[in-house]
Amino acid sequence: MNIQLPKLYFSKLMRAVTEFRMIDEEDRILLGLSGGKDSLFLLYALKCLQEKLAVKFSLAALNINPMFTEDFSAKGMEDFCSSLDVPFKSENVDIKSVVESSGVSPCFTCSYFRRAAINRLAKEMNMNKVAYAHHNDDAVETFFMSLIYSGQLATFSPVTYLDRSDITVIRPLIYFREDELKETVKLHGVTPLPPLCPYDGNTKRQKVKEIIEKLGDDIPDFYDHLKSAMRINALGELWPPEKKRADMKDDYFRYMNRR
Repeated sequence: MNIQLPKLYFSKLMRAVTEFRMIDEEDRILLGLSGGKDSLFLLYALKCLQEKLAVKFSLAALNINPMFTEDFSAKGMEDFCSSLDVPFKSENVDIKSVVESSGVSPCFTCSYFRRAAINRLAKEMNMNKVAYAHHNDDAVETFFMSLIYSGQLATFSPVTYLDRSDITVIRPLIYFREDELKETVKLHGVTPLPPLCPYDGNTKRQKVKEIIEKLGDDIPDFYDHLKSAMRINALGELWPPEKKRADMKDDYFRYMNRR
């Protein structure tokens, strides 16, 4: 099988894999396949790497059906995986019921239970790594969301080791912009599934996406500056941690009783 990526895309993929050493010899990588454009492209990209790299690794794909709709079909994903000679599995997880009864953010709940299911099945399938299709826009939006909703400077890492499950999460598409992935809407005749989430377009992430886009209209370098700020070496002068009253008691009384 001869799988090719445009030179620029292959370069971005290799930059991520090399910089963060995402793939090692004899890795067993399970790809979280949602059926959307991002994960379908990641599957194709990892298959390309599997053919071209000197480092040998195995690859399989897993779809988690959150059961938001009754007419869900994984056949398109299954056929695409078959065309690439990649083992495929689909698992029903009733995330819909949990979201409706939890009273917690639907995005957080869905993400948590989806990841938990993938990690559990990865162990059952004897896989040591899980690959997600998060791209650069996802990382920047997560960083900005963390800042404005929690007051913290944080985003997800390109590579994360989960000690509880002994699984390593990798994100090979971190140097791709979302617009670049939109160009890959049709891969080998496969049309990505429409968003299954009933909250799609009405989430905090969507609001942040719109804020970033709007600010980018007025500040051309805004996105690039956010992207740069995600690096640890971007930290400049920051205040020390806020002290509790007990920590300041001695100094307080010293100031008050100094005369």
